[in-house]
Amino acid sequence: MNVIMSVRDQGTAYEMPPSTYKAALTEVRRGTPMGELLRRYWHPVGLSADAASTPRQVKALGENLILFRDGAGKPGLVHSRCAHRGTTLYYGKVEARGIRCCYHGWLFDSQGHCLEQPCEPEGGLFRDKVRQPWYPLEERYGLIFAYMGPPAKKPVLPRYECLEVMDEGEFVEADDTSLGGGGPAIIPCNWLQHYENVVDPFHVPILHAAFSGAQFTQAMAAMPQVTFEMSPRGVLVRSVRKQDDGRTFYRVSEAALPTLRVVPNPRVAQFARVESIGWVLPLDDTSFRIYVAGRVKQAGDIGRMRSKFNGKFWWEMTEEEHQKHPGDYEAQVGQGPITLHSEEHFGQSDRGVLMIRRMLQQQLDAVANGEDPIGVSFDSAAPPVEFEAGNYIRES
Repeated sequence: MNVIMSVRDQGTAYEMPPSTYKAALTEVRRGTPMGELLRRYWHPVGLSADAASTPRQVKALGENLILFRDGAGKPGLVHSRCAHRGTTLYYGKVEARGIRCCYHGWLFDSQGHCLEQPCEPEGGLFRDKVRQPWYPLEERYGLIFAYMGPPAKKPVLPRYECLEVMDEGEFVEADDTSLGGGGPAIIPCNWLQHYENVVDPFHVPILHAAFSGAQFTQAMAAMPQVTFEMSPRGVLVRSVRKQDDGRTFYRVSEAALPTLRVVPNPRVAQFARVESIGWVLPLDDTSFRIYVAGRVKQAGDIGRMRSKFNGKFWWEMTEEEHQKHPGDYEAQVGQGPITLHSEEHFGQSDRGVLMIRRMLQQQLDAVANGEDPIGVSFDSAAPPVEFEAGNYIRES
């Protein structure tokens, strides 16, 4: 009898073709497609307190930068290499008018203008011809935002309704510990591996419940009925879970451009609109961090939302415990520095991930064609952006 074997039944891993990843969607340096798309938006690069009289090293979108605040209180963000001879401004001295290089004393203001060249005749006869590379900054929600794109395309820094309209006793608090990332402040894998996770509600009842033990609530542990749709901001996920009392737990999450994770509290502390926003900042192609701003009633409430695994914080666990109780960090970093897209096999539950990639590709094409991507506005009077995201209860 002749037996026709399928390709799946033949061979071993030796026959695997070379693995590849989608560089256009993952790489963020200047000049790359995604790098140019992300540079059309504002990104948080630190807490407001991080801009101080001591220079602070910052990495964003593959660039090494220095954040500081001059004596007049104005924050500055400049390239780390001094325009004179290339030493790092990390060892510079912040003064009233800017930051002074430790090597030959050149002084630059918060916009990169060279103000002094002490070793040159008359304090620098050509200082007006030198400018340290710099980026514009704005402060909002306890964060410092940078615009790293073409100056002629600089949009207004958006405001968000969920961080503008306070309930009684609330105020906005910011956090830089990569809340929502499931691990340390800097996460060593490509940013897209986390961003796609925002539109993957099916991993919650598996990774965060059945596999590692219920991390959130019993309501979140139930397998949801899910619909995905495009919004003017990105991809929206609606999850429905039936409750024992006959009511319906209705949850909405959003992945919005540029890298916003608009995810309501998974512990479902209250049924209400989303209380925080996270910005996924790609540091380079193989690492990212998350900045969060949210409405709280007590200082430290944002940090208290951090998940525990088997009763412990991530950094308190042994390697054996990480293996027995993996979370988002282990699952996403476990995909590799940049996941190998050529080896993926998608199912029906992956529709949100496919929509994210399709949406991003559409925006890459728009920028390549000279158009503005979605979610940017040049209207300083534009109303705050409103999200549908939140945890809600619907009566039967």
